[in-house]
Amino acid sequence: MLFDSHTHLDSKKFENDREFVINRAKSNGVSLMVNPGASLESSMAAVKLSEAYDFIYAAVGVHPHDAKTMDEAMLAMIESLAKKEKVVAIGEIGLDYHYNFSEPEVQRKWFIEQLRLARRLGMPVIIHDREAHEEIFKTLKAEKAFDHGVLMHCYSSSAELAKEYVKLGAYISIAGPVTYKNNHKTISVVEQVPLERLLIETDAPYLTPEPNRGKRNEPMYVRHTCEKVAQIRGISLEEAAEATYQNGLRFFGIPDPRTVK
Repeated sequence: MLFDSHTHLDSKKFENDREFVINRAKSNGVSLMVNPGASLESSMAAVKLSEAYDFIYAAVGVHPHDAKTMDEAMLAMIESLAKKEKVVAIGEIGLDYHYNFSEPEVQRKWFIEQLRLARRLGMPVIIHDREAHEEIFKTLKAEKAFDHGVLMHCYSSSAELAKEYVKLGAYISIAGPVTYKNNHKTISVVEQVPLERLLIETDAPYLTPEPNRGKRNEPMYVRHTCEKVAQIRGISLEEAAEATYQNGLRFFGIPDPRTVK
């Protein structure tokens, strides 16, 4: 039972075979997926996917790259989507100072506004953090985001900061780069973060794990990330899969489909 906690099945890269990719993941043990939005359009698409498949859930939000498109009307539309039955988080939201596709001040404004939306709704948040580690940590604390749940998506910072996040109740999501040669930083995170605070993800169609690096990523490949986590922790694949599966259920507040009749 594998849980891909972050995948973008609405991506145009799946336009020609989306249903096949989804069913292939299911037949390869991926029992649950969360599809976060990155824009208003993709948030709407994420909700539609969640309504079409019982094992897919959605998150809604606007990525820092698209913060420049946001206004109050769009925020209200995100709020409306967030109230749909199978929407389990606000995300992915955050800061990205690597590309700066939106001006830093604009990113900050709409990151905070979406954190406040999540707080009003009592929903957890999925955080995108690229080259903004210290600022994001301080902002999450200032906005009391940890009160309702924080998931650090595709975590790329240090084990030391990860442990500070965990102290505040956050979860750390591990993606395909943990399988890349010499990625000692992420391996150290997996070694030092308690297993009960780790999730796994693909971020498909991006960040494809070994041995498929260079190909389009898809949810089926979350198994390779889980295998690497198991290897690092010195446990079986089954133990790693069950732990990260249960962690995903707990973080997102999803009932275990194995016990729901």
